[in-house]
Parts: sequence; structure tokens; C-alpha cells
Amino acid sequence: MVIVTKNEQYRIAAALESAATASEIVVVDAESEDDTVQVCKRYTDRVYTRQWQGFAAQKQAAVDLASGPWIFILDSDERFTPELVDEISAALKDTALDGFYCPRKNFFLGRWIKHGGWRPDYTLRLFKKEKGRLEPRQVHEKVVVNGKTGFLKHPIEHYTYDSIPEFIAKMDNYSTLSAKEKATGSAGVVSLAIRPIATFIKMYFLRFGFLDGIHGFILAVLYGFYTFVKYAKIWEMQHQPAQLRMFKNGGKAL
Repeated sequence: MVIVTKNEQYRIAAALESAATASEIVVVDAESEDDTVQVCKRYTDRVYTRQWQGFAAQKQAAVDLASGPWIFILDSDERFTPELVDEISAALKDTALDGFYCPRKNFFLGRWIKHGGWRPDYTLRLFKKEKGRLEPRQVHEKVVVNGKTGFLKHPIEHYTYDSIPEFIAKMDNYSTLSAKEKATGSAGVVSLAIRPIATFIKMYFLRFGFLDGIHGFILAVLYGFYTFVKYAKIWEMQHQPAQLRMFKNGGKAL
């Protein structure tokens, strides 16, 4: 099992505790300024420090450091369940597959979100080291497996956001990364006006987010806002060079 960390002293212990039966645990820490490393060393001696190079690069570094033939990538806000551990052990005893998609049981503000596109939320996390690589992306990184894949039944428990401020802080970072990735895309008035509303409608109505009550409503609104901020940042990136040239030229267009 591999995991990357940065300033996760309050959550990492629960993640590592849930992985206590793993044959090896590799942690790559991005120069945490809290006690993350000290906490990790209580569970494994395979703790490495590496300057942050982005989500995909950081996780690939952790995969490269692992010695086992099979890799499971766990995030610090995720937890194995005993049922999932047993299922993985059984699946790997005799399989011709090269990777497995695992569902996630996502929690938002302490509530399990069952709709809005958050379930079953399959993600490829378990794979043969020689067959899988992290796709190089700014954000929403994923594993690409050169081979056959299957699906696990039992989910990872994923504790996403404990508070609205936490969501907004992460939204600012993720929207910047996503904007950089899509900087050549369209970011006019239509995108800024329509895409956030479309995101809300898709999550709340088309994917039945309203069945999650007030949590589903808040989540759909926040993701609509995230979409707006992302495209606003794309617009800013596309127009910033001209603005900077004008500033450097005393406010006159070149």
C-alpha cells in the first residue's frame, strides 16, 4: 500500500491504522510542517520525504518505491474496511487480472452521500506494479493499467470534507490546477453563466442529489461554484498576458 501526505497529522493515523495488515506501507511526504512524518513512523519505517511535484508525480514516486508486485493507492482521507481487506486478499490469490476498480463510500460533512454522482464512484486503485502508471495530470490524477481490469465489491470509506471552509480551501487549489490543464478551452460569458448552472442541475436533479437532503443541496451548490471559479480562472489566465503588457507599458495597449 502507498500513500502520499502533506500536513495530515490529524487524519493520517486513521488511514494507516486501517491498512495495518498490508504487507508493506510506503509513505511519501511532501515536506510536512506538522507532525505527519512522526505519526507515519509509528506505522511504518518506509517513510520518505520528497518535494511536492504534483499529485500524479508524487503518487508515482511512491509506487516506484514500493517493492511488492501489487500496489494499492490510498489517500489520507480514506479508510480500508475489514470487508475490503478480506476481498482484496481473496482476489489476489488467484487472478488473471492486472488491476481492480474499487468503489468509494463518500462522506460530506459527516453524512454518507448516496446520490449526485458520488456513488458508487469507482476508481482504479489496486494494480500490478509492472502494469500500471499514474497518468500525468495536474489534478484528478488516475492510474492507467496496460492489461485486464475488474471490479471490487466492497468500498473504501472516503471522508471528503469535514467543513465548508475545508471545501473552499481545497476548491481554490483544485480549481487553479484544473484551470491550468484546460487553459486553452473556452471561458467566455456563456461558460461562466451556463456551466455552473449545468453542474448544479446535473448533480441535484439528474443524479438525484435532492435525495440526500440539505447535504445534497449544499454539495450541488458548492460544485456549481467550483465550476464558476474554474472557468473564471481560465478566463483570467487567457487575458492576463495582455493585462500585464498594458501594466508594463504604463497602462497603454501595445
